[in-house]
Amino acid sequence: MTSRWIAIALLSLLVGAQPFAGVARAAEPQLPVLWDAKERLPKPDLSALPRLRFLTTTDFPPFNFLDGAGRLSGFHIDLARAICAELDIADKCQIQALPWAELDDALQKGEGEAIIAGISATPETRAKYSFSRSYLQFPARFIMPKAKAFAEPILDKLRSKRVGVLAGSAHEKMLRDYFGTVQIVPFNSPEDLYTDLKSSKIDAAFGDGMRFSFWLGGTDAAGCCRFAGGPYLAPEYLGSGMTIATRAGDPALAAAMDYALQEISVKGTFAEFYLRYFPVSFF
Repeated sequence: MTSRWIAIALLSLLVGAQPFAGVARAAEPQLPVLWDAKERLPKPDLSALPRLRFLTTTDFPPFNFLDGAGRLSGFHIDLARAICAELDIADKCQIQALPWAELDDALQKGEGEAIIAGISATPETRAKYSFSRSYLQFPARFIMPKAKAFAEPILDKLRSKRVGVLAGSAHEKMLRDYFGTVQIVPFNSPEDLYTDLKSSKIDAAFGDGMRFSFWLGGTDAAGCCRFAGGPYLAPEYLGSGMTIATRAGDPALAAAMDYALQEISVKGTFAEFYLRYFPVSFF
């Protein structure tokens, strides 16, 4: 076992999501735990803040979208409202939807105070934004036919198995670096990958856990498969996860988001939102 594999295995444990140990445990929802309940963040005083306007989009379900009645809905919408409640400024909060290309300009012009729409925290984006801590990360996962799915430790069990992955993706590079003993089968489309998994032309598929969770819970999968092993977090391949962005000159507001996000996590509100929008947990 390489040191890199040990590191990624430890990351899966640090988020509090234990790998599946068998069929019975696989049915239990696994929840991401990204906040230390013992850490105490200071509650900010935002009484002087005239308003808190969250900017988002309408085209990123299940995070932000228009429901059947045309109302702005989704995981991010519920999360923003919960943040405002924790900061005791619910009466000052607004949520506005704009096209993705207009979000940055609106924030910089002072037409909003925070963006909650999945902007990635990178060295480039940190030059123009202050970010909250990550509130949701996206692990890589294996999926396999239910009757053949492995439990951890999975590395030796996958040796020489045919594993499908999207060609040219970060997940392909991660698979090659961490699971070099498998037979890697690149695919140009998710549809082809799923078809070959269902027909047993490949033994497993490796990729984005969130996208896999939607497929597993959908009609196309027809209950064929489930997660095996994992979850695996590797920021150097998959990014640091979702954060809330404020203007670069407003780190205090980003820190206020941290306080609210931790309270939401500790009180179980985040878990409620997560299971509402991701009934097949990708952790």
